[in-house]
Amino acid sequence: MLSSSQTGSVTSGLVLAAAILRGSARRLTGAPDRHSGPSVVGIPGFTVLVLSLALVGCAAAPDREHPLPAALAADAAIPGIPDARYWGDERPAGLTAWLTLREDALRARYGGIMNRRHNYLVTSGGGGDGAFGAGLLVGWTEAGTRPEFQIVTGISTGALMAAYVFLGADYDPVLREVYTGFSTKDLVTLRGPFRIIRGDAVMSTRPLRRKIAEYIDEDVIARIAEEGRKGRSLLVGTTNLDAGRPVIWDITRIAASGSPRAASLIHDVILASASIPGVFPPVRIEVEAGGRRYDEMHVDGGVTAQLFFSPASADWRRIARRLNVQGEPRLYVIRNAKLRPDWQTVKPRLLPIMNRSIDTLIRTQGIGDLAEIYIAARDQGLDYRLAYIPASFYAVSSEPFDKDYMNKLFRLGERKGREGEPWLRVDRTQ
Repeated sequence: MLSSSQTGSVTSGLVLAAAILRGSARRLTGAPDRHSGPSVVGIPGFTVLVLSLALVGCAAAPDREHPLPAALAADAAIPGIPDARYWGDERPAGLTAWLTLREDALRARYGGIMNRRHNYLVTSGGGGDGAFGAGLLVGWTEAGTRPEFQIVTGISTGALMAAYVFLGADYDPVLREVYTGFSTKDLVTLRGPFRIIRGDAVMSTRPLRRKIAEYIDEDVIARIAEEGRKGRSLLVGTTNLDAGRPVIWDITRIAASGSPRAASLIHDVILASASIPGVFPPVRIEVEAGGRRYDEMHVDGGVTAQLFFSPASADWRRIARRLNVQGEPRLYVIRNAKLRPDWQTVKPRLLPIMNRSIDTLIRTQGIGDLAEIYIAARDQGLDYRLAYIPASFYAVSSEPFDKDYMNKLFRLGERKGREGEPWLRVDRTQ
């Protein structure tokens, strides 16, 4: 959900941190909402930001005793689940082997998705705006036209949504509950000022981690594994902050691995995918390389891409032929944001200027990601269909996860999904 550059990510985190301290923090704690009055700790948000910048060089941030060395990055794997993930910006090593599988092996592993039509779904980040995509999917079910998806991908809020979409309409009530039943205070807690200055984030995501574990429980994971054995794929994106690169996690393979760490890893990956740098703490994931254990630091997948579909250099025409896909595969993309920004008169002050600039950078990056997926779909023979929050939606969120705002957005998405085709289709002949 942030810029793909390292500088942009750090700046975004600092701007969001200051904004939260000055605004959202008051709403979390009930402190008075004054334009320039004290924050919850009696210190203006901007002062905290300045102190943070001044002390960052000597702050006692949480130690990393065993960070993965760069020289071992290519060999690092999840203990007991070696095929759990791959780099999102290069061709996976296993893809070439997959394309040369013997026919009997292919049918044994992917028989459940062979000789039929294919539908793929991409869900973007967007925080509370994910209520739009959740509502659209529920409304699509109500219309009776929602297909089964052979591949579902998710980033940030889309990562949580993707798990339930992958399992089908039986989980629509869960989608509704998750995206209409909670507010900021149910998902994150504000840290104290000195914990912020000396730590790695403004907020703690422990409540969100508990919610993820509650909703993605052992039964859900078992069902994901079952669907994965049919050949379907559920994929989630994070950013490896040390490498500055996207990582794609194969949740279906992790779920079916039989590893006692599978559930915890899935929860960590979904949390990491939504962990905005500077606002939410990074998630450390244990890996093994050269016979030793290390940790990787993962954050919001939106730092490197706000949405994703295929591995780099994937030949989907050849893949479709191998699976004997019937007809033209359809690629549905849900962008949990508007394509055009709302007008906003910016005050001539540092934080409003930076905040608006970062918002604009995020939005334009997202449009670039949409265009990249469209070009790949056009070149690979996929029918590209896009849904996004319409410009006519004028409600404003008063906090990161505003229940009233999310309910309005959910209802809008549900109506669009129920009443007809909410999808923009681009004529590939033009």
